[in-house]
This record gives sequence, C-alpha cells and structure tokens, in this order.
Amino acid sequence: MTDNNKDENVVNLFSKNEKEKSEHVTKNDLKFYAGFNYVKVKKDPNGKKFRKDYLLKYRESIHYVVTVMREIDGEIALYSYDVPSSDIFKFMKSFDENTLDGTIIDMDKYFPQDLA
Repeated sequence: MTDNNKDENVVNLFSKNEKEKSEHVTKNDLKFYAGFNYVKVKKDPNGKKFRKDYLLKYRESIHYVVTVMREIDGEIALYSYDVPSSDIFKFMKSFDENTLDGTIIDMDKYFPQDLA
C-alpha cells in the first residue's frame, strides 16, 4: 500500500459512500501527530454536531473480534477474542504488559444485538 492509499483510507474513514467521501472530509484535513495520520471531524456528513450521549451509547453496543496470531511449539494458531468496545484499550495494553502475547492480525467491529 502506497502512502497515498493510506492517506485516502484515513481521509475516507468516516465516509459510507463515494458522495460523502468527496464532500465530508478532504485530503487537506489529514494531519499527523505522534506517528499517526488522523482526521478531525466535528460534524457528521449531514452537518450536525456530534452528541456525546449518543456516541457513548453507540460505543456500548460495539464489540470487536480481534484476531491474534501466536506460535506455540512451532505451530501457528489464530485466536479470536471478543472484546467489548469499553475494554479495547485494556486489551491492547495487555500486549504491552505481556499478559497476552502474539501479533494482532485483524480487528473487526460488530454489533452483538444484530445476531440472528
């Protein structure tokens, strides 16, 4: 992936379709801090300001499936962890503190209440 592709992915992070991608956030909004690219978004694509209570409620409904590769006895295995959004930083910190080990391969967001 080229640097331009990475920049486009960051710019389009909050966009759901091509129209929103071009109107909502532009490449000029891309910033760099602490070794990471980011965009700051103050309003949704409809021009409405974000509401703290709504975002916190939304956060409570999200879980992540984090896939971790581990090598045990010369064999590679994948572990899939179900991590509530409220615990994602705790989960990541556990790798830094060596409580968990391995290499994070993938993170996928899902909504448990949507399961059939």
